[in-house]
Amino acid sequence: MRVLVTTAVPAERDAVAAAFTAPGSASASASAHTVPGAVLSRVALPAPSGGGDHLVLDLLAGGVGPAAAAASTAAALTAATLSGEPYDVVVSAGIGGGFQPDAPVGSLVLADEITVADLGAETTETAGAAGAAGATETPETFEAAHGFIPVTELGFGTVTHRPPNSLVREIAAVTGARQGSVLTVSTVTGSAARAVELRRRHPRALAEAMEGFGVAEAASAHGVPVLEIRAVSNPVGPRDRAAWRIGEALAALTGAFGKLAPVLESWNPHDLTH
Repeated sequence: MRVLVTTAVPAERDAVAAAFTAPGSASASASAHTVPGAVLSRVALPAPSGGGDHLVLDLLAGGVGPAAAAASTAAALTAATLSGEPYDVVVSAGIGGGFQPDAPVGSLVLADEITVADLGAETTETAGAAGAAGATETPETFEAAHGFIPVTELGFGTVTHRPPNSLVREIAAVTGARQGSVLTVSTVTGSAARAVELRRRHPRALAEAMEGFGVAEAASAHGVPVLEIRAVSNPVGPRDRAAWRIGEALAALTGAFGKLAPVLESWNPHDLTH
């Protein structure tokens, strides 16, 4: 079983690696591996004692935002395919913002839908009294005054990728992660008004981050199933850096990946329908 894990920054990559390379972990080796367009940190686990696939994880700090994530993930996927060792699963992993109160700081969110929230067109077609000149904008009036049309309604592309249900269920069971939609945004939410707007358009959203949809687009192009797991470091809404808990979220990410190996080793990558 070969797994590509794409994070945005090295700190997230290292948090994932710590689950397998820390003293007392099950990892036998970790090494740098360079491919055109990407530098991977490869972690190879010993074969399971009860039999099963040997698990190899390539960890990639692919850059911030959906474009960088898509480009770096696509480069790694292409290199693996050309080498004759394609990946079985791609995972977008890292920290992110949680929609309150459903995804509190320190919790884990596992995507059953990976949705891009701001790919489309803004419109004023729904504007009414809320958009009147001189009116004070509030969270309640924001959406009415700022309509949004997703790119799919314009006749292009896609806005959602769905991970394999069976794998999502198994991972949620062992990690305690909350299941729901994870939104990909190019601009992190910084106001209560936008948080309300996003949650109204995506009622099942539990978290937002900046890379998942880009990773999913690259995986989809290669026909490889995708996952997204986020550890919540801050609430979605007004930026309050004093309330961020990045260290706590990174530790939660390490803990989650420490429980994933048996699930990934036993999962059948051809089981994509359940």
